[in-house]
Amino acid sequence: MKNKVLTLITILLILPCTLAWAAQPGDGKLKHFTKKDATTAIDAFHSTFYNPEMKLYAISSDMKGRAAIWVQAIYWDMIMNAYKRTKAPEYRRLIEEVYQGGYEQYDKYNWDNKIEWFIYDDMMWWIISLARAYEITDDPKYLAHASSGFYHVWKESYDKERGGLWWNFKHDGKMACINYPTTVGAMTLYNVTKDPDYLEKAKNVYAWSRDVFFDKEKGRIADNMHYHFQRQNGMDIDWTTQLYNQATFIGSAVMLYKATGEKSYLDDAILAADYVRNEMCDSDGLLPFKNGVEQGIYAAIFAQYIIRLIEDGNQPQYMDWLRHNIDVAWNNRDMKRNVTFKDAAKPCPTGVMESYDASGCPALMQVISPFK
Repeated sequence: MKNKVLTLITILLILPCTLAWAAQPGDGKLKHFTKKDATTAIDAFHSTFYNPEMKLYAISSDMKGRAAIWVQAIYWDMIMNAYKRTKAPEYRRLIEEVYQGGYEQYDKYNWDNKIEWFIYDDMMWWIISLARAYEITDDPKYLAHASSGFYHVWKESYDKERGGLWWNFKHDGKMACINYPTTVGAMTLYNVTKDPDYLEKAKNVYAWSRDVFFDKEKGRIADNMHYHFQRQNGMDIDWTTQLYNQATFIGSAVMLYKATGEKSYLDDAILAADYVRNEMCDSDGLLPFKNGVEQGIYAAIFAQYIIRLIEDGNQPQYMDWLRHNIDVAWNNRDMKRNVTFKDAAKPCPTGVMESYDASGCPALMQVISPFK
């Protein structure tokens, strides 16, 4: 009898969580997204925010302004992932077109231009994407830009004395958002060239960043650190968590695991992913979002790297959680435009929207397969 009572209590404790994942916001049951929906979503994002004259994406759906330089690379990743998923020729054409847009808008990828490129991580996001474009197309121009950009950032930003990379040209702080993308950039270039210098640099930066930014018990990633030489400990670390920092840490760790076979890297990635799912998400498991400038892009970056843990790290336990995130956002989309919102639990706004805030769900849909 005692065992039956305990079993009933267990079921009652688990049931609310199960129901939360099964229920649609509002009335009725969530309708699961399909492969066709994934194509609809990326096409809708593109048609709503892409400016064909610039060959880049606008800030918002009213086509006013050019989206921030660094997020253009993330949007480019989304197009590349759509091509990898479908092999459709229109996405292959867009890979070249967006490259051309960046070439025209950003001084032919001139890394010495300190007006277009005013911070190191902006460069590194493009360097990663250029290397991915080479990985997909074998077009040498992509590799040439990626390699020259990487060594430019390394020369200008790497701190030979203390380790790690500076975030900005003033060299007054080191951020997770330059150090982990640099590791990803180095590993992406290593994967396409097999040049051991990239692997050694990736190991170097990861080791330094792990010591400074990684909470080895919880799996959270700090946002930044600044030196204060007048104090005994010498540094301030800001432990504000950001979804995109968790993402690039996961990507860094998984890429190093795949290259080296060292399980400690995989363990790090799992701990960081579990922190996102268990500590950063809401009670329904929905990914966190912020209302700051450009921060709506963070879930799209998370999509890019959590799939590496799932596939390259053989960790399928995250799939249903992410499918649920997609289902909620897609069911709450603007039905006329098929555009989604960063706050997946609420109906998507029907007026003017920023491209950043609409990117998360379509990005996830390009890499996460539907429920069977």
